[in-house]
Amino acid sequence: MKTLKRLIIAIGIGISGLAVFIYSGAFNIAADEPHWPATFKILNMVRDRSVEVRSGTLAPPPDLSNETHVRLGAGNYDAMCTACHLRPGMEESELRLGLYPKPPQWREFDMLDSSKAFWIVKHGIKMSGMPAWGKSMNDEHIWNIVAFLRKLPELTPAAYEGLVASSSGHKHDSEGAEPHHHDEM
Repeated sequence: MKTLKRLIIAIGIGISGLAVFIYSGAFNIAADEPHWPATFKILNMVRDRSVEVRSGTLAPPPDLSNETHVRLGAGNYDAMCTACHLRPGMEESELRLGLYPKPPQWREFDMLDSSKAFWIVKHGIKMSGMPAWGKSMNDEHIWNIVAFLRKLPELTPAAYEGLVASSSGHKHDSEGAEPHHHDEM
């Protein structure tokens, strides 16, 4: 009985301490100040495990590397992703300068598993600036972006521009509406 009473008291003290910490404003949420190292490690672990668990049952389409998928994904990537993830030949963007944590650059996408990439593009990442594109795009368009991400690290600026120019432009709705070409924006 004493152990249970001590446990309840310890939990009460812990909850009270957490409430005082939260109310004090001691945790700085400003995007121009880095997280405490322990906070950064915990958030990365939570993110990585969450994506790992939720993407584990996804299977990429068997023809994901097909050039048609790559080409169709190019227009959407160019319209929706370059401000944060950049493109070949682009060094930095004004938006990216203000983001914390920094989103991965296009050069890093070959390190990401296709199922995980699909899940991240579709569902986004809370408190990171990564939107849930599945709210406005259907799965086919998202898989096309993933196909393009697989190819992106090997593209030169000229090859990138060529793929974007040959794409069907920017498709951005859950029903696959008519494309909006990136030149019109």
